[in-house]
Amino acid sequence: MSIAKYPVRNPRTGEVDYHFDLPDHEHLCHVVAHLRQHQPPWALLPVHERMAALQAWKSALNRHLPALVEALTADTGRRHESVLEAQLIGQSIDRWCQASETFFQETPDRVSTIPFIHIRQDVQPIPVVGVISPWNFPLLLGLIDTLPALLAGCSVVVKPSEITPRFIEPLMASIRETPLLRDVLLFIAGDGTTGAQLIELVDLVCFTGSVATGRKVYAACAERFIPCFLELGGKDPAIVLEGANLEHAAASILWGSTVNCGQSCLSIERVYVQESVLEEFLEKLKQRAENVRLAYPSPEDGQIGPVISERQVHILNEHLRDAIEKGARVLTGSTQCENLGGGWYCRPTVLAGVNHSMKVMTEETFGPIIPVMPFRSVEEAIQLANGTIYGLSAAVFAGDWHTAWRIGQRLEAGAVSINECALTALVHEGEKQSFKMSGIGGTRMGPAALKRFVRQRAFLIKKEPLASPWWF
Repeated sequence: MSIAKYPVRNPRTGEVDYHFDLPDHEHLCHVVAHLRQHQPPWALLPVHERMAALQAWKSALNRHLPALVEALTADTGRRHESVLEAQLIGQSIDRWCQASETFFQETPDRVSTIPFIHIRQDVQPIPVVGVISPWNFPLLLGLIDTLPALLAGCSVVVKPSEITPRFIEPLMASIRETPLLRDVLLFIAGDGTTGAQLIELVDLVCFTGSVATGRKVYAACAERFIPCFLELGGKDPAIVLEGANLEHAAASILWGSTVNCGQSCLSIERVYVQESVLEEFLEKLKQRAENVRLAYPSPEDGQIGPVISERQVHILNEHLRDAIEKGARVLTGSTQCENLGGGWYCRPTVLAGVNHSMKVMTEETFGPIIPVMPFRSVEEAIQLANGTIYGLSAAVFAGDWHTAWRIGQRLEAGAVSINECALTALVHEGEKQSFKMSGIGGTRMGPAALKRFVRQRAFLIKKEPLASPWWF
């Protein structure tokens, strides 16, 4: 059942060209009950059979790949990243299957510190996992927690952002073609109210989104006393030291700041450059930024797609206005987002003359804006980089990787890329957690991420009828 039609805006045209049915509470109760009912037999399957089910799903996904790419392109207005999102699913399935094969191997009993007491361990999956995912990478971030949860033996319900729901239809078609999965995995379109209602029904929540909403999710999960894992905002810094390869640093930072139109939590959002090489770096960054084109009028015409969420346009405009009024200089790019064909676009924008009184240096921007600020000493750079409520990731560029790594050790961030930017977007094996307000909970990267979806159990076994010395 549904209670209303929800309108969806096309980010390239600005028009509402898609609607979906908002589920009512009764429907949500029904679908979660269905997932809960079918979870025990799924969990009882040997892990290699769950792996085989995901491999079968991978084959079904490949059959629906063109429709999935088209839907993602319509959702987000960008093409290249949508193709990558769809193509990377298969690699993600393979990676999580490989990790699960090792993680779920039976371990032999071991003797405890009390010689006649043996320990046998097992794990029990969380029955129903709820995943609430954002609009910037709708498919990738909808699956980043879903795949390990399924392999752990959980049922999973995913509520993607209401801004980008079109991909759900072809994705669910592939799930329905996979017999073992169709009763334990559901993607459902809904809004914020839908997400809030799901939290009342599931046993664990994985949320990716803003700090403001993450606080509400955290409070709701605490009220129910269920675990939650939050991956929230970022204001990732990059530090460029004298002696670094400036061509290399400029190319990397430009990509790390503007890929997907800067709409990534691990986007580089502020750059600190040693004063002695500032002007040279700015010139190289400016030249490179001017060669990057808007993906307009078609998604294939350039690298920078539209701003997906219309609400984000106002944030970008406000950050630019605030910075310019306080003395920032626009070396290249936009002074405000521009409307082209009904969609909103922001060119790669390099700002100089910035400082920490400006919103663009302290609040999450989520757009292709690159503010560059000088520093004199390494101590000052570290202090500036750490001067934030966020701690998602960071980057350091130096003449040698040892120097960069030593500075990276002092940064308050969960992942630090050395002589490169935003590597956690590409390298998923490194286990890391979010610092400060960027999130809470266990790693979502690497084999240890599987631990989030199981409860560990210990059997303490007395195998022989011996008298225990602590008895009365």
